[in-house]
Amino acid sequence: MRAAGILLPLSSLPGPYGIGTLGEEAKRFVDFLAAAGQSYWQILPIGPTGYGDSPYQSFSAFAANPYFIDPGLLLADGLLEEGEAEAYDWGGDETSVDYGALYRGRHALLKKAVDRLEPEDEGLAAFCTENAFWLEDYALFMALKGENGQKSWFDWPDPVRLRQPEALRRAAERLAGPVRYWKGVQYLFHRQWTALKAYAGEKGVSIIGDIPIYVSPDSSDIWAGPELFQLTADRRMAAVAGCPPDAFAADGQLWGNPLYDWDYHYTTGYAWWVRRLAHACTVYDVVRIDHFRGFESYFAIPAKDTTAKNGVWRKGPGMALMRALHKGLPTARIIAEDLGYLTPEVKALLEASGYPGMKVLQFAFDRREAGDYMPHGYIPNSVVYTGTHDNTTTAAWQTEADPEDVALARAYMACGESEALVDAFIRTAFASVSDTAVIPMQDWLALPASARMNTPSKAGGNWQWRMAPGAASPALAGRIRRLTELYERLGR
Repeated sequence: MRAAGILLPLSSLPGPYGIGTLGEEAKRFVDFLAAAGQSYWQILPIGPTGYGDSPYQSFSAFAANPYFIDPGLLLADGLLEEGEAEAYDWGGDETSVDYGALYRGRHALLKKAVDRLEPEDEGLAAFCTENAFWLEDYALFMALKGENGQKSWFDWPDPVRLRQPEALRRAAERLAGPVRYWKGVQYLFHRQWTALKAYAGEKGVSIIGDIPIYVSPDSSDIWAGPELFQLTADRRMAAVAGCPPDAFAADGQLWGNPLYDWDYHYTTGYAWWVRRLAHACTVYDVVRIDHFRGFESYFAIPAKDTTAKNGVWRKGPGMALMRALHKGLPTARIIAEDLGYLTPEVKALLEASGYPGMKVLQFAFDRREAGDYMPHGYIPNSVVYTGTHDNTTTAAWQTEADPEDVALARAYMACGESEALVDAFIRTAFASVSDTAVIPMQDWLALPASARMNTPSKAGGNWQWRMAPGAASPALAGRIRRLTELYERLGR
């Protein structure tokens, strides 16, 4: 079925609490999507944001971000009192997020709510039991981070860094209060998220989630499961992830994430990956896997290096992992983010997996890097975007891109000099044969570069944009619906 959706991170929702939350504004956006005839709401990873505020560098591959918990819903549940949320300065403004202010105030506020949860709360007990496979380690990890001044686990005292059983037992006793807090906020998120996801389903809107291929170096995943990763004997990273130098980055991209020990994963039947995807499939309706090409081969950079220049390509798990996922999760709906350096082997893996790949129109007209992004080459089993969270807005692309690239785009889409390229990009995406078309909200609003979500390799200033209150208007919903119907992508 041909369908359409909108990309808008949870963090970008408007609202009074400094960052988008799971309360009334989220429901209003679902209503907007339904009115606009959209079948999908695509968001970014919802994990706890770590250094650099990036949702792709999270303290856990399974946990959710406490910042998204809506204080208004906690007030309605009797877990907060009138005025408690308003007593904090959430920083930023209506169009930007201040993560520093959130860090200073959100946990103090949420602790009040967690402390008011009844000890015999059956929902909390059931949640903790069902999610014990990741929640126990995550809660203790976060408690130990607090005890160690938020230092990376690599810098903790060896007894807890190396997970000596007696040291962990004593830490769990000593930090019982913080451990309960970290479990409690995950439960509160789960309760609010489950309600929002059900509401979206009732409105005919499915949620596309996003999971990074790699985990953060400072995460409970690597601390609790060192055997899963390429580490030295004393549990330091031997090599890290990144991308080689190209036309966009002369030194390449040094991501710094730990690399998987794929030989070990093979011996387990890829159990950790099956469990990770199974969990993601309970959180989202559709799962987008970031950096899918890393499953065919991955770029390994010596951990001591400061650039990606000395990295080398190594073979990934390939179809062995895909077969494990097909067997363990036969009904999973997955999108493969297959952007970047695509070899014939990567293309063959994508085709054999059966998962739809991604097409990005801004890349179609970039002459620096040849690719399969021209719409006349698309296949139905794909998802087309005007741009992603890593691109500038299409309105900004029109003025920032090489003039020859812009001229090529205008010629290809028969867009006159006086016409807005944004509209032509959207129409071209909708008219393509791709089964699904997803448009960033910034492009529907024709916003300038200040609304860009992320600039890869740029430190600071990312992930802050928020949609202005009232921007998702009935008039815009009507316009989107008319185009969606015209190109036969209308949801129910």
